[in-house]
Amino acid sequence: MTADEPGGTAGHEHGAPRGPSDGAVDPPAAPPPGGDGSGADVPADTGDLPAHPDGDASASGDGGPSESAGDPEEGGEDDDGIAARLEHLILGAPRRYTAFQAARSAGVSVDLAARFWRAMGFADIGQVKALTEADVLALRRLSGLVEAGLLSEAMAVQVARSTGQTTARLADWQIDSFLEGLTEPQDTGLSRTEITYPLVELLLPELEEFLVYVWRRQLAAATSRVVQAQDDAEMVDRRLAVGFADLVGFTRLTRRMEEEELGELVEAFETTAADLVAAHGGRLIKTLGDEVLFAADDAGTASEIGLRLIETLAHDETMPELRVGIALGTVTTRMGDVFGTTVNLASRLTSIAPKDTVLVDEALAQGLIKAGDAPASEAEAAAAAKEGEGPLPTYRFALQPMWQRPVRGLGVVEPWLLRRR
Repeated sequence: MTADEPGGTAGHEHGAPRGPSDGAVDPPAAPPPGGDGSGADVPADTGDLPAHPDGDASASGDGGPSESAGDPEEGGEDDDGIAARLEHLILGAPRRYTAFQAARSAGVSVDLAARFWRAMGFADIGQVKALTEADVLALRRLSGLVEAGLLSEAMAVQVARSTGQTTARLADWQIDSFLEGLTEPQDTGLSRTEITYPLVELLLPELEEFLVYVWRRQLAAATSRVVQAQDDAEMVDRRLAVGFADLVGFTRLTRRMEEEELGELVEAFETTAADLVAAHGGRLIKTLGDEVLFAADDAGTASEIGLRLIETLAHDETMPELRVGIALGTVTTRMGDVFGTTVNLASRLTSIAPKDTVLVDEALAQGLIKAGDAPASEAEAAAAAKEGEGPLPTYRFALQPMWQRPVRGLGVVEPWLLRRR
């Protein structure tokens, strides 16, 4: 499986750092005057003026919005003026650098700066003045890690890419869903656009702090899993239980449901799945609209998650049927995603699973039997219960072998039907 590709957004930075005022790095000096023909110098008469995406400075001298945008108190500010004010609020500094200027100020090559920029998911900007002091500081910090030997250049690009992909999706979600819900028309006499600026102004510092908090918690959990690995090879290629949960007949639903209804259904499914996976000790790897991919450290946890998903959605009349496939084995983890034969097998098991059932591979079935979570056979369990000698084992799950069948790309596999006892 591959991570979702971010969409390019020229000149915008998701989650821009606070800037050089925190004392860690002195702010870069503005490029000296006296053009060298490269277009790299900042004209003296623009100072700290923010530039529009087309490169034309059209804002007031204090970095605020242009007076031509109108007075918002008099209702004269148009959407473009509000958009410019919002951008300045979020980025925290005016646009003043071209790509060449930012690279020179950060002390890195233009080629390396471009690689970092693209890895974060942003489009090439040419000679447009689209970068801020925060962009320069980010380049300097990332390249500094390379120069100090803490990261290789390839690893630094991976850091930029993983951070860009994750925050791009987060930012899109917040704008499309969170802010949209909070800016429903109010009885204030203001339009949704006019409400957005003060709302973002209030939310931005709180959401920024919350983002850092969640990242630290997730980093602590991920570090703990790595430290507990038995050897160095297991840190990269780990033995995990991987599962897919897929909504049945989703394609047919897309043809008869309105887009808004379909979006609400997908959001409800993803929310329910994410809550159940986290509550029972698993990790949600990714959501794919009508399908979720999750992982767990052991067979019992993954099995509990799979059955809980089936049971929970079965009681929701608005949801279609669900099918789940789970496999246990070695997987390669990279940038928060999982790859390998085990992942492919779980996907294939999901595609052949009947409605509202969980199919598992033989490795996971044997893992449940070895852990005492399921009997080797129901006949043996029934015989032991009938004899009644000694304490009877308490099994959580029941396993039923299914017919062997060829699976494309994986040969012949023997799926097992997982049920709760």
